[in-house]
Amino acid sequence: MSHKMILDTDPGIDDAMAIFTAMAHPEIELLGLTTTFGNVSVAQATQNALTLVEMAGLDIPVAQGVSTPWVKTLAPFPDFVHGADGFGNLDLEAPKRKAVSSSAAEFIVEQVNRYPHEISLVAVGPLGNLATALKLDPSITSKVKQVVIMGGAIATDGNVSPVAEANILSDPHAAEKVMAAHWPVVIVGLDVTHQVVLSPELFDEIRDNNPKVGQFMHDAAEFYTAFYSSVRHINGCYAHDVSAVAYVVEPDIFGTESGEVCVATEGVAIGQTIMSRYGIPYPLNFWEDRPKQTACMTVDDQRLITLFKTALTNSTWQS
Repeated sequence: MSHKMILDTDPGIDDAMAIFTAMAHPEIELLGLTTTFGNVSVAQATQNALTLVEMAGLDIPVAQGVSTPWVKTLAPFPDFVHGADGFGNLDLEAPKRKAVSSSAAEFIVEQVNRYPHEISLVAVGPLGNLATALKLDPSITSKVKQVVIMGGAIATDGNVSPVAEANILSDPHAAEKVMAAHWPVVIVGLDVTHQVVLSPELFDEIRDNNPKVGQFMHDAAEFYTAFYSSVRHINGCYAHDVSAVAYVVEPDIFGTESGEVCVATEGVAIGQTIMSRYGIPYPLNFWEDRPKQTACMTVDDQRLITLFKTALTNSTWQS
């Protein structure tokens, strides 16, 4: 089975893991990368996406997207997590490739209309491009196969506030539009990604078995791992964005729950993803007339790690 995918991304070290997995997995047809601000500026994210395509020796279009949130003020970029360049301050050469002329939202709309009911739209950054695509062509809600989001925290703590996850907090108004739209959304959030730790030894193995991108991935992961070791006291880094890619090809890695989702757009809980998952009525009506969306709540961490390792060390990278 082949899964057509558009990956909406803000590379980002964990984005690179997801992008390389999507490039190498035999069941994924990666139609394009669309970029957004998030881990870095949208200009840097676009340069980084082009660099990864070039590094892999592939011909995959990159479309640049939104540069700021819909409403809230743009927050400082988290260079302490990903480095000023998004790749752990590796200072790579600028790519020779250029982005396509279409905006990210235009690219999404064009591809979804070209391949109705076939595309998994996988978003691993803030959700401004998806919200803009909805505004450009509301009919895409009935044409997308699924929308898989790395973002949110349903029953666990956040990573940028006690209740908020970084991608959602970066543009909560866009996230609210995406969650309220009548298309099938799968939330792959901190409930599961904080259960999957990628070890330094795994990145050693990737370096030793991947002549194209292994050294880069190993070196970038060292920076990322140093951050998580200091903040979360783990020996490794979390598999945030690659988890969303994994859901597309092996959804049974995850256990899920469903319910209507609201995103808080102001106040102390700004950025919180609040799912009505208990099947009982509430006096507050925020969740009325919304579609039931899906959230990943449990994960087989060893299967996910194996999927990532296999994709990053398979024969795709040997030529």
